[in-house]
Amino acid sequence: MKKYTNTGSKDTRSGFGAGMTELGQKNENVVALCADLIGSLKFDDFKKNHPERFFQIGIAEANMIGIAAGLTVGGKIPFTGTFANFSTGRVYDQIRQSVAYSEKNVKICASHAGLTLGEDGATHQILEDIGLMKMLPGMTVINTCDYNQTKAATLAIADHHGPVYLRFGRPVVPNFMPADEPFEIGKAIVLTEGSDVTIIATGHLVWEALIAAEALEAQGISAEVINIHTIKPLDEEAILKSLAKTKCIVTAEEHNILGGLGESVSRVLALNSPAPQEFVAVNDSFGESGTPEQLMDKYKLNNQAIVEAVERVMKRK
Repeated sequence: MKKYTNTGSKDTRSGFGAGMTELGQKNENVVALCADLIGSLKFDDFKKNHPERFFQIGIAEANMIGIAAGLTVGGKIPFTGTFANFSTGRVYDQIRQSVAYSEKNVKICASHAGLTLGEDGATHQILEDIGLMKMLPGMTVINTCDYNQTKAATLAIADHHGPVYLRFGRPVVPNFMPADEPFEIGKAIVLTEGSDVTIIATGHLVWEALIAAEALEAQGISAEVINIHTIKPLDEEAILKSLAKTKCIVTAEEHNILGGLGESVSRVLALNSPAPQEFVAVNDSFGESGTPEQLMDKYKLNNQAIVEAVERVMKRK
């Protein structure tokens, strides 16, 4: 199995911007809506090249969702863009009624998710957005791990009919997924094969899981690392196939322990094959101001925390 290496760190939001630039050239039905954050969402090129298909809505996120839903009636494929906090929590009712319930083909694209938003603090660091979005019937939920995967996901969701929540981040992180890696909605990617423990990670924690796997290998522990980029629909087959080998699971995510990837995986285990599971996630709290590195360390969302979770879960086998 291929070894994944950092080819140069980039921010995932720039992967979204690159995907939008490409979509603008290849699909004339794609339109972009922004809530006064063009630079932050990397919409600059799309706006420059396709001004007639770019709509600056201003700080009116609920209105943006309503406009996007309306644009789908005419066959357009709207991509909305703002911070994750404003993409979900602030406009939940509009998404529920105008997009999910109405089954509109809106792509809700959210940057600055999780703790790694950093210094802006708890009011902007939404840690419950995956839970909010996955509970909506018919909503696809995607959380990408690096620049290349974010670009690939942006392109893929344009071809997927139905509402999508695409979650990515602000900081520069390792770019390790191959640019030509196929992105298939709902299909997990096994990054390393192992026999002792399964590590299921999403978003920024995927790279940390790979580092943890190397550390575990040095201890004689064989870890299988799975990149779950699509949290809904969840690749249950991949999870159960890995569990059949390893008999225990660690989940890792930059999200509240309540409502995220870990709970989705727990449901799969409970219904199919109960097994020990440990969680690497924020333990039912808000964040705070700090650098991304400081926050990920304080809230134990790093490779060391994954190693410790593996050690705990293996004692429960």
